[in-house]
Amino acid sequence: MTADNPRMHYKIGEISRKLNISVETIRMYEREGILLTNKTSQGQRVFNNDDLKWIRCIRRLIKDEGLNLEGIRRLLALMPCWKLRPCQLEELEDCPAFHGDLRPCWTMKPEIPESCRGKNCRCCNVYTSATQCENLKDIIYHRD
Repeated sequence: MTADNPRMHYKIGEISRKLNISVETIRMYEREGILLTNKTSQGQRVFNNDDLKWIRCIRRLIKDEGLNLEGIRRLLALMPCWKLRPCQLEELEDCPAFHGDLRPCWTMKPEIPESCRGKNCRCCNVYTSATQCENLKDIIYHRD
């Protein structure tokens, strides 16, 4: 595997050392719904290069742009997930993300339409698009 391989896996301690942040900070991003993690059958978090890039982006949003976690969460909530997924018209009627909730759709699994609930949000186009930091502004304004 090369360092550019998005499937390369790291443990949380390795990510912590690579980015010079605490393990608890990474766990906090997960608790706050900003970072979705994969876990092994033993419950150990594993990260890939895409996760590494996303955590770096989160750090830049905090340090360079002055956002806090709530600001990042609200920024992510602006993503038009119903266009990125896309959803059926009848799904939108009961969807809190469509009606302006202040959280990204992947943080409200019990509240979103059933057709979306069973999906792995980490693999969803909405989450994977959100984690592409360089395109975040274009995604929020849904520019093609």
